[in-house]
Amino acid sequence: MSSATDFLSNIRQIIKLHEIMLKEICEVYHLTLSEAAIISFLHNNPGKDTAADIVELRGLKKSNVSPAVETLYQKNLLDRRQDKEDRRKIHLSLTRHARPIAEDVERISKEFHKEVFSGLTQEEIDAFYRINRKVRENTRTAMERRELK
Repeated sequence: MSSATDFLSNIRQIIKLHEIMLKEICEVYHLTLSEAAIISFLHNNPGKDTAADIVELRGLKKSNVSPAVETLYQKNLLDRRQDKEDRRKIHLSLTRHARPIAEDVERISKEFHKEVFSGLTQEEIDAFYRINRKVRENTRTAMERRELK
């Protein structure tokens, strides 16, 4: 298998494991995978709190995020607040009713981390995160270059 195929396959497997683990929360709280992913994202990413942030950073489709946000709002799990400077921007936050779900998300996140990094030393994990940041920066730079053409 080529290194590119292996790399991309690994990314897909990591995403699939994360989704499988999130589905446990979905079953308990009667959520869709998109709804659970949004709760997870908002819980784990303070300061990144718009639908656009979720689409960009979590990689969910806008067509899935909008209805999921509306459903979470209707279930009283999410609050929406209009930005004071840009009225088009809506900030999202978890309500107190989402706290038990967020606690389970935290538990799942720890289990996910433990599973993915099993058998690695802390030094190797730290090196992975440093390399991952550099790969992310390189990828963004390459995408920006290609978008300018």
